[in-house]
Amino acid sequence: MIGTLVNTAAVLGGGVIGMLLKKRMPERITTIYFQAIGLFTLAIGITMAVEMENILIVVSSLAVGSLLGEWWDIEKGAERMSDSLKSHFHIGSEKFSEGLVTAFLLFCVGSMTILGTIQEGTGGSPDLLYTKSLMDFFSAILLSSAFGVGVVFSALPLFIFQAALTLLAGYAGSFFTDEIILGLTSVGGILLIGLGINILGIKKLRIMNMLPSLVMVVLLIWIFL
Repeated sequence: MIGTLVNTAAVLGGGVIGMLLKKRMPERITTIYFQAIGLFTLAIGITMAVEMENILIVVSSLAVGSLLGEWWDIEKGAERMSDSLKSHFHIGSEKFSEGLVTAFLLFCVGSMTILGTIQEGTGGSPDLLYTKSLMDFFSAILLSSAFGVGVVFSALPLFIFQAALTLLAGYAGSFFTDEIILGLTSVGGILLIGLGINILGIKKLRIMNMLPSLVMVVLLIWIFL
């Protein structure tokens, strides 16, 4: 699981560097950073979603997953957990929750995450996760300079998520077919587009409540394809 450990360390390191840089940045620079990150997130999401196949399954996954997430009110639960962390660690950052969620989604819903963890979990080389770690390192610098310490804390759910995928791949690597990987990438790309809209302040979308869509697309592809 060395690829995931390196990836986690890269996010931690980049996040700390970004926070140190943030203290020296005037507000107008921080504002343009947010705009750049919002556009960057939109671009990644569009790139991931543009190769979409099995549109009916993707749409159904988003619809059912979003309804389930709204029913469970995942976003409210995440906010409570975030407030608890802020209180426990005496964190004063107003954008803690937004930074944690933004970083986690950017770092974890791409095809490189899925392919890299499958590759390592099935005994292959962690090179893909090393490449992802380098990209995440620089992204973490940008994100934490804009959002603060929430980006550093995103290293924990990133580690849990990637470690779980690696272990699952070790036991059931053949389960992750090309169709499932493409489905996850498509739904993840759509969620990132929504996240970019949030960052740019165009409209507030409850992206956290849409996260069950990632599970639904796997289930639907496994059942029908």
